[in-house]
Amino acid sequence: MNTYDKGLMWFRRDLRATDNAALHHALRTCRQVWCIFVFDTEILDPLQARGLTADRRVEFIRESLVDLDAQLRSLGQVHGLSGTGLIVRHARARDEIPAVAARLGVQAVFANHDDEPAAKARDAQVLGSLAHAGIMFHGFKDHVVFERRELLTQAAGAFGVFTPYKNAWLRKLRPEDLAAWPIEPLASRLAPLPGPPGGEWNTPVPRLSDIDFEPTNLSALPMPTGSRGARRLFEDFVERIDRYHETRDFPAVKGPSYLSVHLRFGTLSVREVASVAWRMHLQGMQGASTWLSELVWRDFYHQILANFPHVTERSFKPEYDQIRFDHSRHGRQLFEAWCEGRTGYPLVDAAMAQINQTGYMHNRLRMVAASFLVKDLGVDWRWGEAYFADHLIDYDLASNNGGWQWAASTGCDAQPWFRIFNPVTQSEKFDPQGRFIRRYLPALAGLPDAVLHAPWQASEVELEACGLRLGRDYPKPVVDHALAREQTLARYAVVKKPSTLPRRG
Repeated sequence: MNTYDKGLMWFRRDLRATDNAALHHALRTCRQVWCIFVFDTEILDPLQARGLTADRRVEFIRESLVDLDAQLRSLGQVHGLSGTGLIVRHARARDEIPAVAARLGVQAVFANHDDEPAAKARDAQVLGSLAHAGIMFHGFKDHVVFERRELLTQAAGAFGVFTPYKNAWLRKLRPEDLAAWPIEPLASRLAPLPGPPGGEWNTPVPRLSDIDFEPTNLSALPMPTGSRGARRLFEDFVERIDRYHETRDFPAVKGPSYLSVHLRFGTLSVREVASVAWRMHLQGMQGASTWLSELVWRDFYHQILANFPHVTERSFKPEYDQIRFDHSRHGRQLFEAWCEGRTGYPLVDAAMAQINQTGYMHNRLRMVAASFLVKDLGVDWRWGEAYFADHLIDYDLASNNGGWQWAASTGCDAQPWFRIFNPVTQSEKFDPQGRFIRRYLPALAGLPDAVLHAPWQASEVELEACGLRLGRDYPKPVVDHALAREQTLARYAVVKKPSTLPRRG
């Protein structure tokens, strides 16, 4: 039985027309439902102000909206409807959603939750504007399996340590938690777009140039967009998930799922992928168990963001805000060297080349690069967090912040403050033949494996043999790792008693 005559489905980070909680509830409770996406100028304008007019995320969203529009039109056609599709606007979402809702005469707006602080502030204003107009606003869980305060400690508090959270997550999980929200049986309630084709309401998804952005190299990358692209990647990953635990740490190997951007923008349902991983986990497949754990980490960081929003500006552990990072001109120069991939440490530089060229960085390298910036260069983790935020195509505030605070030892369940990755041994362990390094740093391609990970240790003969001159063709190290380690231990000692400093030996 319908509750409302007309409703508006507001897509945000859920760009699919299958297994979508808010869309399901909109179709179930409304006689007619229109669908809208807003290119929010409050998000896009700051990117343009920083010169990021060629942004892979914006292009990914645009291409995924084309796919979503096609899905909605196809769903309508299945039920004999023509003219269903997606309304796309370029405006301030907090203003546009109430305005469109009023003009369409809907009684309710439906959306899936977004717990980022800016999104919550936006939604609060939209809620107020809609309420003033007598329009309801309904929100639903969709982006994670368990959200907000669904999992609590025995003391009824939010978890701050991963392992107890994971144990509680697995204990609570039931098949119904991963059940899909059906869309197709209800799709007869999709409303045709108002007006004639080409009119205000019934136009194609805008081109990048229409919203003042430029094309990137996205189409040349192995990063398919939309739900169709997500489906291909997921099917490919399922075929090799049994080896995930063995291959995921090696950047030159096809080990990761490559689904992070699709989970970020919701072109793939987290319930669907978690359901597959959980079934395989119960069958004893170690690779699936390891990947399921990664999905739990994702939920964990989202509940951290929801319950401890101060992490967006400060350390999760307040005492770590005492640490004095290098904010000097020298620190800025070191940061720029890190950003540009010219630290003199090949694995770090190759990782930065990867993110700069593709918008993606292998997860193991995210840890190595982050640790190097904070604990070798002494640079504030927030600088690195912001750089990743601008350049990662799969940027997600919760996971990005959680990962950076983990690497900086300032966050929940972080690596111990005295654990400092050695960039050379990490390179030797996870790219032993240097395949990844050679791909992104062709200047080093001719070096023997034995010295590729630390070119400054190469002999003059080895350097001359491959025509390499350090300081000209590839930089010398900007810091000495052993010395930087001692400086980091001293820097972090402000939050620990001196007696806890580890002895060397």
